[in-house]
Amino acid sequence: MSNSQSPLWLTRQVNEGRLYWSSPAGQAQRQAEQACLGPVCERLFGAHSLELGLGERIADMCPIRHAMSWAPTRELALRKETLVCLPHQLPLPDESLQLVVVHHLLEVVAHPHHVLQESARVTAHNGRLIIFGWGPLGCSGWSRLWPARRERLPWRGHWRTPGRLRDWLAFVDFEIERVDYCGFRLPGRLPRNSVLETLGRRYNLPWGDAFMIQARRRAQPIQVDKPRIGLVAPLTNTSLARTRQVARLDHSRSGAGDSKRTQVD
Repeated sequence: MSNSQSPLWLTRQVNEGRLYWSSPAGQAQRQAEQACLGPVCERLFGAHSLELGLGERIADMCPIRHAMSWAPTRELALRKETLVCLPHQLPLPDESLQLVVVHHLLEVVAHPHHVLQESARVTAHNGRLIIFGWGPLGCSGWSRLWPARRERLPWRGHWRTPGRLRDWLAFVDFEIERVDYCGFRLPGRLPRNSVLETLGRRYNLPWGDAFMIQARRRAQPIQVDKPRIGLVAPLTNTSLARTRQVARLDHSRSGAGDSKRTQVD
């Protein structure tokens, strides 16, 4: 196992992530993302859900009964309903969760496609997989041009576009239903401008600090076996003429028989 996949390395990532999400900038971004996630969660019902992320749960408005958080070690578990494991090795059965939220985790883990594959595996057939990522066209994306900022969260890691994640999801038989952007702000300001957020959300502009992907499992096409009609021999002009002659003969015989029965009656 590489050091970047060890519980100790993940512990440092979670601790640093919690510092950011508890800061004023992190809290403002969390509120913007919750406003984007709320309408989606309100339509989901089921027994189990899971959230993989570096901060506190963001889907706390979801009506799913058993909501689990994630932590790489037991010491980092904030709630009793916490799944302690590596993010690419989830000890859960296939298609057992109605909702799986991957919250800004694919940017910092060493093998994000493995984490995405595990998240897709445990999502139910009629469930939803929600992915939050940092938008490269937002103010935070432009801030990454300063090399010093890339050494700390949220600017550290590999940022990927929704188009790239669409290809990854297709590999695990998932498809994107919708991509929403949130966290609209002016440079140097927090994402608390209600006018910018309203306009950005209304027209779904790709200039927000973050994007939210709604994905679901692809529907398998139903194959219907149609009956095959085969001909013993190809139809020719001779065979068609013979068929017409037989039909006329049968018709004349049936007519003669009807007349005889009429006379007898």
